[in-house]
Amino acid sequence: MPAHRGRAVALVLPSLLLAAGAGTAAVHTAPPGGRAPAAHAAPDRFGAVCRTAVERTRAVAYCHNPYPDTDLVRLHTECAHWWDLDGDSAPVEVGPAQTVRLSSRCWKEVGSAWVTHERAPEPPPPLTGARSR
Repeated sequence: MPAHRGRAVALVLPSLLLAAGAGTAAVHTAPPGGRAPAAHAAPDRFGAVCRTAVERTRAVAYCHNPYPDTDLVRLHTECAHWWDLDGDSAPVEVGPAQTVRLSSRCWKEVGSAWVTHERAPEPPPPLTGARSR
């Protein structure tokens, strides 16, 4: 292959790639009411930080909530053997600055364990206008 043919391919290929990408460029406009959306949304300040450990038949998770909103955490355990029952714990509230310990076990071996998170429901508003006699 002659040297000049290789240079021609090297120059044409980037041009084709740029032309192909030009048709897919996104256009961002401000909504009709005013301000444009922020480039980076603020991170969601929610969710306990959990550490999970598995040792033979037992699974343990420690969850600490550094945020002001209450987190409901559950430990899910999948046992290694098909005949062994998997486990899902009841939801446990982790309030602000609290740490909880969740544990589960299998008869023989734990295959895997993980924690799920859910926002706690908002408390009902206080009753107004009703007086006790």
